[in-house]
Amino acid sequence: MLHVLLHMAEVEGPVTSETLAGIMQTNPVVIRRTLAGLREQGLVTSVKGHGGGWRLCCDLDAVTLHDIYVALGEPVVFAMGNRTESPGCLVEKAVNAHMNDAFQQAEAVLMARLRDVTLADLSRDFHRGLQQRDHAHCPS
Repeated sequence: MLHVLLHMAEVEGPVTSETLAGIMQTNPVVIRRTLAGLREQGLVTSVKGHGGGWRLCCDLDAVTLHDIYVALGEPVVFAMGNRTESPGCLVEKAVNAHMNDAFQQAEAVLMARLRDVTLADLSRDFHRGLQQRDHAHCPS
């Protein structure tokens, strides 16, 4: 979704879900459903009808990656997990306890980092890369 939001930041007017779906190589319904959640959080808005579509309605400097994570419903961060939550095996209990601790620490570090990075930071990195690429192709 960060990819979609940064593309939206690059255009003046609304962008259709069909256009965004093409960029992301997915179905427009997936884009609409996801953006609807962001609309509820006040990050995007939609305009119906001819010339309509989605547009950002937030300050890129004020929105952190954590804000986006929350707006998306706080999806599970790690796909890994314990095989069973209440194992009868003492070995598995010991493994689970340490793995749970490691996952919790890793998630805390990730959430802290997400709070430090804004959409504007990502946009600046994109533009810096664009400038470097353009300068690399310019004859001296």
